[in-house]
Amino acid sequence: MPRPRGTGSLYQQKDSAVWWIKYHRNGRSFRESTRTTDKRKASRALAKRLAEINTGSFVGPVYERITVGELAEDLFRDYRINGRKTTSDVETRWRLHLEPFFATRRVAEVTSDLVAKYVDQRQLETAQNATINREMAALKRMFRIGMYSTPPKVLQLPKFPKLAEDNVRKGFLEDAQYKKLIGYCPDVWFRSLVEMGRTYGWRISELINLKVKQVDINARIIRLEPGTTKNKDGREVTMTTAVHALLVHCVEGKSADEAVFTRSDGVPIKDFRDMWAKATEAAGVPGLLFHDLRRTAARNLRRAGIAEGVIMKIGGWRTRSVFERYAIVSQTDIAEALRKLEAS
Repeated sequence: MPRPRGTGSLYQQKDSAVWWIKYHRNGRSFRESTRTTDKRKASRALAKRLAEINTGSFVGPVYERITVGELAEDLFRDYRINGRKTTSDVETRWRLHLEPFFATRRVAEVTSDLVAKYVDQRQLETAQNATINREMAALKRMFRIGMYSTPPKVLQLPKFPKLAEDNVRKGFLEDAQYKKLIGYCPDVWFRSLVEMGRTYGWRISELINLKVKQVDINARIIRLEPGTTKNKDGREVTMTTAVHALLVHCVEGKSADEAVFTRSDGVPIKDFRDMWAKATEAAGVPGLLFHDLRRTAARNLRRAGIAEGVIMKIGGWRTRSVFERYAIVSQTDIAEALRKLEAS
């Protein structure tokens, strides 16, 4: 006896015992395998589809086959199209940690509970909260891109937790330590990088990528072009006397497109981690990061009475919340304040 109109149908293909279902939605015909030889289970699968159509929750078999791995590819493409500098970083996070857990899972399977299980697993692996948050940010971005694609690949965003981070910068380079640091390696490129790092608080990538054309010795101006910095903003600063004296030697005899910081043989500086580790050890500050010079610069500028808004523009801090992570009041500052209090 045929099924009533509008209730779909069950059928088997030739030479196969597997049941298939057929149904219609908005005049379009859908066929899909139930992957079962049990007619009762196939009937339940058909009833489920018809119920989804009636309640407006039907998304179709194609959506249900989309995996998180497909969303990841869309994310990488988005990063490449927009020229993001962190493309390799997000690809590495995916390959090492997110991919083994999520890659083959269907998007429809990813719930807040599943995400929480991933976070729990990473914490058991002793991953830092900051690291997990970066992974969650990448995963959330994947799902958002999928949600706004045409047609949508994601219908509902699960909750992505944001864990508390202890990411306050902790290192300072005091004047006496600075002298020992550059004393270990008096090469002009090293002294210049350290001097500019502690003067302007610029990131190491912003410094080593400087070209001669960005340095105007006569006007005593250094420019970071828009799009070349982490936050894409351009910057322009005036050289101090110490920076000017060092940069004169760095750019001497070079063409406009050559790197400012090069070794004695003319090879551009790209990585000096070994030299930095040895120099900080010799200066009595082992473990100090070059990035800690950003904090040192912020403190020195604040001590000089520079307004915080100006300090943020010099160093490239876009938001106050990020700037405050650098905790730029040192124990020396606190001790000095208390001495002044006692004296008064």
